[in-house]
Amino acid sequence: MLGITNPWTFLVGTVAIVLLPGPNTLFVLSVAGRFGVRAGYRAAAGVWIGDSILMTLSAAGAASLLHAYPALFVAVKWAGAAYLAYVGLRQVISTWRRSSSSPEAASDAQVFRRSIVVSLLNPKAILFFVSFFVQFVDPAYGYPAVSFLVLGLIVEVVSALYLSVLIFAGSFVATQFRARERLSRWLSTLLGTVFIGFGVRLALS
Repeated sequence: MLGITNPWTFLVGTVAIVLLPGPNTLFVLSVAGRFGVRAGYRAAAGVWIGDSILMTLSAAGAASLLHAYPALFVAVKWAGAAYLAYVGLRQVISTWRRSSSSPEAASDAQVFRRSIVVSLLNPKAILFFVSFFVQFVDPAYGYPAVSFLVLGLIVEVVSALYLSVLIFAGSFVATQFRARERLSRWLSTLLGTVFIGFGVRLALS
């Protein structure tokens, strides 16, 4: 069907991979919790655009490039690890610098840019698109671009549904905690620490 082999297997695998905790989902959850639903969707939009770029690169043959030059993937992995640690450290520092009388704020552009960078440097997404993603395209099909487009739409729809749940859940939980300033700070610090942990784990893996 449209050059896609085992579409149901792809759907189940995509759902399973999207549900695995990773930098993208954690970043969207963190933004929604700190700045609200609107900012959460701005972060999600960055993730969707980043994933679209990775899918396009995969369709263009980036998988072969990464297989031919493993050092390139290692470089991307280290860059992703460093950026995740930076995001986490920045969140921890900003959490303890701000006071209850001057709440933290972030522009839509800042959230959007950071989200795209997190998405593009996310090794989980890179591995998904260069290994799992391409396995479901029939090389004998005459219009592979159509196959990649359909697979990409499936990924984006699954991602949109899941991130929407995270955005509203994160915003709701944050609203409950915001009345308790001390608890809110510790929750934000925990999220920042988890980001740093992601970066360290990624660097050592």
